Amino acid sequence: MKDYAVLIKKFFEEQSFVKSDIESFNYFLDNELNSIIEENSEVVPTIIPPNVDEFKIKFDNVRITKPEITEADGSVRKIYPMEARLRKLTYAAPLYITVSAHINGAQRESFETQIGNLPIMLKSKACHLNKLFREELIAHGEDPDDPGGYFIINGTEKVLVKVEDLASNKVIIDKDNTSGGKFVCKIFSEHGSYKIPHTIERLKDGIFYITFTRVRRVPLIAVIKAFGITKDEEIMRFISGNESFDEVLVNLIDSAELKTEEDAMDSVAKRSGITQPKEIRLERMKEIMDKYMLPHLGITPKERIWKAYNLCKMLRKYILALRGQAPADDKDHYKNKRLKLSGDLLADLLRVNLKVLIGDLLYNFQRVVKRGKFPTLKVIIREKLLTSRIYSSMATGAWVGGRKGVSQRIQRLNFLEMMSHLQRVVSPLSATQENFKARELHCTHLGRLCPIETPEGTNIGLKKNLSLLATVSLDANEDEVTKVMRSYGLKPIAKQQ
Repeated sequence: MKDYAVLIKKFFEEQSFVKSDIESFNYFLDNELNSIIEENSEVVPTIIPPNVDEFKIKFDNVRITKPEITEADGSVRKIYPMEARLRKLTYAAPLYITVSAHINGAQRESFETQIGNLPIMLKSKACHLNKLFREELIAHGEDPDDPGGYFIINGTEKVLVKVEDLASNKVIIDKDNTSGGKFVCKIFSEHGSYKIPHTIERLKDGIFYITFTRVRRVPLIAVIKAFGITKDEEIMRFISGNESFDEVLVNLIDSAELKTEEDAMDSVAKRSGITQPKEIRLERMKEIMDKYMLPHLGITPKERIWKAYNLCKMLRKYILALRGQAPADDKDHYKNKRLKLSGDLLADLLRVNLKVLIGDLLYNFQRVVKRGKFPTLKVIIREKLLTSRIYSSMATGAWVGGRKGVSQRIQRLNFLEMMSHLQRVVSPLSATQENFKARELHCTHLGRLCPIETPEGTNIGLKKNLSLLATVSLDANEDEVTKVMRSYGLKPIAKQQ
């Protein structure tokens, strides 16, 4: 046998086609679940009993077991995938969380409760089939060559189709065809449940404006000053380095009267249409700027200076593109794309539905408090709410953010078609629009996406498939990236005094 044939044979013996999806789901169980609970770790009801000064509900210690089923007589036992298929059941495991009530800073009650059931991916670390040998798989009624990587919802095999999207937290200089082909600078800032588009553009008056959620076209230099870099000389140095950018001078003159952070924040608030008294106006504007402006850098006041540095860096890149000294970014280049695998899609779904569960808990708590009673938290948590919403999304394919067709029934006409379905990648672009560039084969697809397998008709080039040997890496840990950057001699910027 030729050397390459031996290598390929060995690769498929040791690696699975759906390895990336299973890794993504395992990462979701190990890391994302905890981070989602941490985002919502503390809940403060607005209506509390009259004799209580402070009341908090805290969530922590989330854990998930292996799939099980509660029979009609109340007995609980393990369930394997084949039984779930035959009995039209969902292959899911219970999700437990520790809930505690704190009154005036002292813990009153603490208990572990089930908040719902989470569908489990076959062959993942939480699945009973994980690490079983061929004979054991056959004994449990499974095909030993089945790769896993899908879910069983009400007896139906469902796959979460990978979604291809523009990379978040990455600055992209793009041509805006709606306004005569001028350049605009864009970044999608993503942090937890936030995914906020930011746009920097230069209008005819030569001023650079930034637009993001709740704030439309405010001068960028005013925002940089509001975040803590108030000296014109410092702003110029951070944007242009040793060069001189005349484009920035016009902007500095326009914002020359803003001498302090407070002046700049107030100016931004007025331009955003906030018309309350000054103290309230400043407070509201600070909250908007911290939460919705570049949230991936942090959402607390201490990160403002880093946001200012990053805005200077973005403006530098934009000016170089306007001058023709740097190229615009190619949106179809695969370095500017990211794939959302099963773990990421489930994290989005759980994050939104956990907020619904917490909202329902608060409503039930406050309703009972209004009647003059003090309820125990055990009574007011509805575990079926989270379960039914997750099952509904996975059964219908309607996902958060208005996406449809994310969860699909696996086509099992033959083994190859099933493998193809598990490898599918879908673009969120509309099939009714032309989008010629997005449909074309790009040179960076080589080795990543199959150049042949795409449907004819309106979906051509938008529905793609991973190539046979392609794997998708997980998000890199931020601490590891920092370590690598420091090994190349890069140092973090210290705040200028």
